[in-house]
Amino acid sequence: MRSAAAVSLWAVALLALLPGLILQSGDVRPSPALVAQGVVVAHTGVALVRVLTATTVRLVALGFWVFAYIWLGLAPLAQLATDTYPWAYRTGEGTALMAVAVVELGLLAHSAGAAVAARRDHARAAGPAAPAPGPAERLLSRRLAPWRLLSLCGLALALAVLLIPGQPGGITAYFTSRQALREAGDMDGSDGAFLSSLRNWSLSVPAFWALLGLLCVPCAPAGDRLLRGVRRLLLPLLLALNVVVNNPVSKPRFWVGTVLLTLLFTVPRLNRPRAFRVIAATLMATVLLVFPYSDYFRYSDRERFTVVSLSAQFTANGDYDAFQQVQTGIDYARDKGFAPRNVLGPALFPVPRSVWPDKPGDTGITLARYAGYDFLNLSAPLWIESYLWAGPPAVAVVFFLLGAAGRRMDDVRHRLRGRAGTLATLLVPAFAFYQIVFLRGSLLGIVGPLTLLTAVPLLVTTSTARAGRTVPSAQPTAPTRPAPIPTTGGHP
Repeated sequence: MRSAAAVSLWAVALLALLPGLILQSGDVRPSPALVAQGVVVAHTGVALVRVLTATTVRLVALGFWVFAYIWLGLAPLAQLATDTYPWAYRTGEGTALMAVAVVELGLLAHSAGAAVAARRDHARAAGPAAPAPGPAERLLSRRLAPWRLLSLCGLALALAVLLIPGQPGGITAYFTSRQALREAGDMDGSDGAFLSSLRNWSLSVPAFWALLGLLCVPCAPAGDRLLRGVRRLLLPLLLALNVVVNNPVSKPRFWVGTVLLTLLFTVPRLNRPRAFRVIAATLMATVLLVFPYSDYFRYSDRERFTVVSLSAQFTANGDYDAFQQVQTGIDYARDKGFAPRNVLGPALFPVPRSVWPDKPGDTGITLARYAGYDFLNLSAPLWIESYLWAGPPAVAVVFFLLGAAGRRMDDVRHRLRGRAGTLATLLVPAFAFYQIVFLRGSLLGIVGPLTLLTAVPLLVTTSTARAGRTVPSAQPTAPTRPAPIPTTGGHP
């Protein structure tokens, strides 16, 4: 049962204190869109209070509602109140109101999808007989296969030996700012930049999963002596590799945060509701107070560190351009119309443009060019991405399915929390935190790393039925525990 005191404190903070600080920080310009935005703030705030005070750990819901509350709740509230936005493009009052409506439509559809999934799960659990596992539960019940995992570790280390020396600048390139890499042509959208990005992600993702798998693979108290010895040898190597390829200097903040938070939630004690609430509160404070300044290592020419108000960050920092991009996309759709075929771009992202000359482009870049910007590396939130496919019906369908899938993942992970080394232990936290990038968009730029992020753990796990067949039935089943995190070396 939820604590009334915790609910009250979070409600005051999220529904009154933070919005009040934003509205008092400048000259508020009342408008219908600003009033409607108050509904979005209330919706996202209430949903986040429910997640933060729940009696179960819901990581996917936490990731979604943190993004919705900050990027599409508080940030637009500051922007609409002051009529100040990160970029130069401006829309009319009607477009702003329509943007708020599109955002709220997605939030309502997500809430509806999650509610339907929760009701179905409760109905199945209340049945007279134990329900058969569904597709999601069968998938997330897959167990780590030790020798597949060791093969992944060997592959990650082999790729490091082969690719790091071939990187321009060698190992120092991984401690070089992304601004310097872009100026060197490694992130400019050319074929060489694509190959460089592919090389970097093919190092980062396997190294991350190899380390996480070693920390989570079940360890029998007796036996597995060879596996234990190999693991002790590999852990320091993979810790060092992750420091190189997954550090905050050359990697995006969202990815580094995903790596650190996923590793954090491998600790069983931190998956209990009380510890989760403490971590979630810390995450909220970090995202609000630290995230705007965490791109310090992104640039080579670093300005003097200055702290400004939340309202100033939301209205001037391009990291919070999500709502403005929704407005720009609505104007773009009004001029150009909807394009259902654009959904094929992310779905068929591996197809090269030499084979598919008319392949849909990156939505963020398309909107930046439409607005007349020289800087093209802008976001395209899933709200406007789906809106451009087929209008409000597409938004409703996409977010209903996303809400249902997220709730299902959280429920299955909760049921499997006592089983060490399941795919739920690995994949759900990683997706929960990386979905912030997925929601921020654009899809064409994120679907490749997201596919790699989800495919690698599938390759190092096996179904529970097959895993059970490898254990002789005459032997008693020994309790298992995840591998302890070493006390030396640290992690990325």
